[in-house]
Amino acid sequence: MLDHGGRLREAAAHYDIPLADWLDLSTGINPQGWPVPPLPAAAWQRLPEDNDGLEATAAAYYGNANLLPVAGSQAAIQWLPALLPRAAVACIAPLYNEHPQAWQRAGHKLRFLQNATLPRALAAATPYVLLCNPNNPTADRHPRELAVDAAAQLKKRGGWLIVDEAFIDATPEHSLTPLAGTADAPNLIVFRSLGKFFGLAGLRVGFLFAAPELLTKMADAIGPWAIAGPSRAAATLALGDSTWQTATRQRLHADGERLRQLLAPLGEVKATPLFATLNAPSTGELHEHLARRAILTRRYATNPLLRFGLPPDEAGWQRLTDALTEWKPACT
Repeated sequence: MLDHGGRLREAAAHYDIPLADWLDLSTGINPQGWPVPPLPAAAWQRLPEDNDGLEATAAAYYGNANLLPVAGSQAAIQWLPALLPRAAVACIAPLYNEHPQAWQRAGHKLRFLQNATLPRALAAATPYVLLCNPNNPTADRHPRELAVDAAAQLKKRGGWLIVDEAFIDATPEHSLTPLAGTADAPNLIVFRSLGKFFGLAGLRVGFLFAAPELLTKMADAIGPWAIAGPSRAAATLALGDSTWQTATRQRLHADGERLRQLLAPLGEVKATPLFATLNAPSTGELHEHLARRAILTRRYATNPLLRFGLPPDEAGWQRLTDALTEWKPACT
């Protein structure tokens, strides 16, 4: 099992601090998620059915009917490499580490291109190019026009562009999802999820957008009833709530900028509306300093990055501000 954010119980045990005392900033999940109402009894009592409105509502929200609901985008991430011919994969790194592990397990050869641009990734001349946009964890973005051009160039050589858009809901104008699997970009594959923007990671609902024949292969591989009935019902309601979505985008943009400004004095900071990532020599020590004050952040073993999610309320913002104010790097 790979290391991920959100291991709050593990942190509570390690630092001997009660679970309820923690401020968890380690995941990038919207801390003010969509409020799930009571669900119909049938959602719990009946086997899930495909014609319950989820697919239609998702197609309207994402702007593309070439979709397959999956148990979180993680399910599709794990299955996709096994459904495509083995070949070389250019990974724009660092990236969400479940991606390269899945491709390696399926027998593909990976080329890690650190902090690469899309043109550099195309120059690697691999059949597959894999990226996160915005990137997790660096918050780097690949311009939409470059990504569209990359898909077109890969199509000419019989290749595929695979894009994880887990953190793009706050900026839908930059999304490639409407093109995935269409006649304009049949070789474009996009992962989406309700975990981050909607704050519904526990539902385990995501979508794969791709050409219909690939979606059929994925559906056959995953099997029936991939998503529980209550999760389907809640996801349908959340995807259809445009009023909440609009208000949430406005709030997340403001909070994301607030977080970026709070961290800016500490080093290089890049941010999305859902998280900010600090690049500085002493991020390991800062992670430890915050953890001893029951504030959990996401650190990375192979690079000097520290990712911060959004505090849930003003009290959380003040706790983080106070803890950062108290911190003095060892080199000063």
